[in-house]
Amino acid sequence: MSFASASKRLVGIFVLALAFLASPVEAMTPLSVCIARAVANDDPAALLGHPERFDCATPQDKFGDGDYWVLSSTLPAEATRTGDLYARVASVWQDAAALHVLYADGHIASREFNSATVPRYLKLGAVWALPLPDYHARPVRLLWHIEGSANTRGIVLGPVIANGAELAQSEKLQAIFYGAFGGMAIALIVYNLALWGALRQSFQPVYCALVLCLLAYAVSSSGALGQMFVGMDNNDRLRLNSVALGASAIAALIFARTFFEPRVFAGRLGLATNIVIGCVAATSLLYAVLAPWQLLFLDHLTLASYMLLLGLVAAILVRARRNRSNYLWLFAIAWGAPIAFAGLRIGSALHLIAWNFWIDHSTTLSMMLEALLSSLAIAYRIRLLSRERDEARVQEIAARLLADTDPLTGLLNRRAFLAGAIGRPGDQTLLIADIDYFKRVNDAIGHDGGDEVLRVFARALRAALPADALVARIGGEEFAIVTDSTAAPVPDAILAALRRRRMPHGIAVTASIGTCSGPLLRDADWERLYRDADRALFAAKSAGRDRSRDATSLAA
Repeated sequence: MSFASASKRLVGIFVLALAFLASPVEAMTPLSVCIARAVANDDPAALLGHPERFDCATPQDKFGDGDYWVLSSTLPAEATRTGDLYARVASVWQDAAALHVLYADGHIASREFNSATVPRYLKLGAVWALPLPDYHARPVRLLWHIEGSANTRGIVLGPVIANGAELAQSEKLQAIFYGAFGGMAIALIVYNLALWGALRQSFQPVYCALVLCLLAYAVSSSGALGQMFVGMDNNDRLRLNSVALGASAIAALIFARTFFEPRVFAGRLGLATNIVIGCVAATSLLYAVLAPWQLLFLDHLTLASYMLLLGLVAAILVRARRNRSNYLWLFAIAWGAPIAFAGLRIGSALHLIAWNFWIDHSTTLSMMLEALLSSLAIAYRIRLLSRERDEARVQEIAARLLADTDPLTGLLNRRAFLAGAIGRPGDQTLLIADIDYFKRVNDAIGHDGGDEVLRVFARALRAALPADALVARIGGEEFAIVTDSTAAPVPDAILAALRRRRMPHGIAVTASIGTCSGPLLRDADWERLYRDADRALFAAKSAGRDRSRDATSLAA
């Protein structure tokens, strides 16, 4: 499957995941709300009886932080037919809250909670689902009393009325999604750590750290962290979520810097990357440590650092294009969704776009897509590395062969021959072959013809010997052969094969061979064998050439 088709499939999965998560949300009944600033001695019954005090036109984020009353629209009768009803809202920074429910007979029932006790009502998707008190009459209106609202995005966001079945369906689908994301993240970490053990590429552990940060962000932003630690203050979960998001952004930049070619981050861009990393780290930590002090200011400061991050990403892609990076297209695809949805999140945070459940959960979805595509980028990079290593290995083998080979005949040279011969166990037989009257050959057909004779002689010698024999050209027209003494070739058979070989220009070429056997474990053994074999070769020459002599026979 090509990278393009894989990318299309991942985009399809992404769109399906959006629809997957959104389907249970759309099944619930959304509520509109009106806002009134809280004052001393406010009474829920009086406020429910006089809704004209509430402002239904001004956007929530325009009210600032503080304490508020939030009145819902009238609950539709068809949405309140079942008894197990829940008021579900998005999780935001608040100190405490109370939900007052007005029933059709005028009865008012209340539930109170604060940031420390609300995790028991926290559901996946980072939403609070408060069960409406069981009462025989139908609920007709909801009234929230919010204390200590930071109001960075809103006071009561995304309120819906849902029954138990709708809530369970939403919880089940989101559990499947976040479980799949967690399983994918763990699998990617294990797989890439295993690859790192073999390849030792610097970007691999950074990628694992990136996926781990994305996993931490998903666990904290989804509300799963609050479900795992029911005693955790919800505002503390939001602090950790800020740190996890900042760590994910920093890990993504470091991963890009280790993955791209060094020239992409050279000079000012490298310095700018360090500055942005420092800004994101500082603002995330400040938000986590100082909140709720000047929370709106800290929130805007954090947003500014992420806007710098988006600008830096654009600069990285431009620099990669100018430097003709091999990985530009991979990062352009992998960062496409996170950049787009980060822009939407920033627009929502700046109140340029209304809050939306899809946008609020787009970060996790885009992170999932980025992790998958980055893994494909790593696979592509490993493929390139593998190809480069294969080419380097071929070149290394070729260079080694050139270093070990006589360039004229293709046989081993003297150095490689001695390296392979000395140290062979058991008795070895050394044969020294020398072409007879080679000077006359050169004089008759020239040096180029003489070189061709040497090549033909080498091929004939190689063909007449067993496959495990070491054969080398150790001098001008002198050749050496080493074989195990138990399988030593017959010198006269070698000479007969050489006589049958057709030589250049039809000239007749013969050779003389001297042999000697014995151990060949050390340099001293080689010197002894060579001396005795050379003496036997001299004897063969003296006896008329085109024959062989054995050093042992001469000694006897």
